[in-house]
Amino acid sequence: MGIMDMIQSLAGQTGAAAGTDQAKVAGGFIEALTQHPEGIQGVLDAFKNNGMAEHVNNWGAGQAATATPEQVQQGLGGTGLIEKTAEKAGVSPQVVQVALATVLPMVIQHFAPNGQATPTSSMGSMAQTLLSKFV
Repeated sequence: MGIMDMIQSLAGQTGAAAGTDQAKVAGGFIEALTQHPEGIQGVLDAFKNNGMAEHVNNWGAGQAATATPEQVQQGLGGTGLIEKTAEKAGVSPQVVQVALATVLPMVIQHFAPNGQATPTSSMGSMAQTLLSKFV
């Protein structure tokens, strides 16, 4: 089973088990992220380029548990990740922004501890860890 299959399986199981928008968005975001050319590093760069480096550093260090939907929009604006996540999760972009306000800090903490992107080869285990929080 490839990493993409594993993430889709985990996202589907978690979404069905939890039945929440957050679980669907988490799965959709991870799926969109694996298809994004720069992956998690692209997310980090987008936030930093949009004046939100301090937020990324705080999330990566586990110092801030949540963001606001406005911060998500500001940080990810122009990347297409909000729209791709909405498509994959079957929800509106507004729902994605609200859910990512909780999900994104966890994603950054797990995938980019201390603001440094981890190798994509470990994304499967990190995806499983992240998605398990929604079960």
